[in-house]
Amino acid sequence: MPTAYSMDLRERVAHARLNGEPTADVAERFEVSTAWVRRLMQRRRETGSIAVKNGKRGRKPKLDLLELQELVHERPDATLAELRDTLGMDVALSTIFNTLRRLGITFKKSTPRRRAEPPRRR
Repeated sequence: MPTAYSMDLRERVAHARLNGEPTADVAERFEVSTAWVRRLMQRRRETGSIAVKNGKRGRKPKLDLLELQELVHERPDATLAELRDTLGMDVALSTIFNTLRRLGITFKKSTPRRRAEPPRRR
């Protein structure tokens, strides 16, 4: 994801435009697009600020990270399906898996000796 332009650059661009310099000249001088200069000045007119907008976009996560982390700590041997049932949420198993991975929680496979049922024969 690209980073936002610095506040210093924003102030210099806004100052140049407010002093009457044409948009195209300002964009060329500061090596930004003319569309960005127009949007910056539009934001200043509408909100009175040239600061960066809040960077949080998109959908809010369905899972509470802390709740899931505590649940795994309490029941480290629970399967993804068991975690989903305990949470009482209608989410895909891949959602739980990806969230656990994001939290840095790894999985340990159960060996046949550790499973409750006897090992299968081929």
